[in-house]
Amino acid sequence: MVVLNKIYTRTGDAGETALGNGARVAKHSARVTAYGTVDEVNATVGLARLHATGETDDALARIQNDLFDLGADLCRPDMEKDTEAEYTPLRMAPSQVERLEAEIDAMNKQLEPLRSFILPGGSALAAHLHLCRTVSRRAERLSVELSALEHINEAAVKYLNRLSDWFFVASRMANNGGKDDVLWVPGANR
Repeated sequence: MVVLNKIYTRTGDAGETALGNGARVAKHSARVTAYGTVDEVNATVGLARLHATGETDDALARIQNDLFDLGADLCRPDMEKDTEAEYTPLRMAPSQVERLEAEIDAMNKQLEPLRSFILPGGSALAAHLHLCRTVSRRAERLSVELSALEHINEAAVKYLNRLSDWFFVASRMANNGGKDDVLWVPGANR
């Protein structure tokens, strides 16, 4: 269990932070940038939830919890040494990716096929879900960049890839099942 009884520690004042294994790294390291952006995704999901109800809000709550799991996974390097850790480090599981895929498929069955690209917008919920989508794509790019430097759990990158797809399909659902999507009209303002 996590206990936070002191919020500031002053240990980061010199531009370093501690990873999940206790190692200290620069706050601008690829690993910190990746999991920091996952935290940013989580904050955008919190904004989207202000406009969500029912099953959508429940799904977003699950996603927020998954994003904390993902942050915990990314902040803990040395996957090959997981068996040596004093506790089993939290890692993203393929089942979390599979759940997103099942939810995407269920939502997509209710939507008409796209005949154009969609502009971010429509309802307030859809607009916020598009923001979630773009920030999760950035988190994915940064995690892929990290994976080129260090070994990371491949389920973490897969989760981010599916998550941005989930946000896209959910944004269409939030736009009256896609009927109120804002479509791109190529060259409309020439």
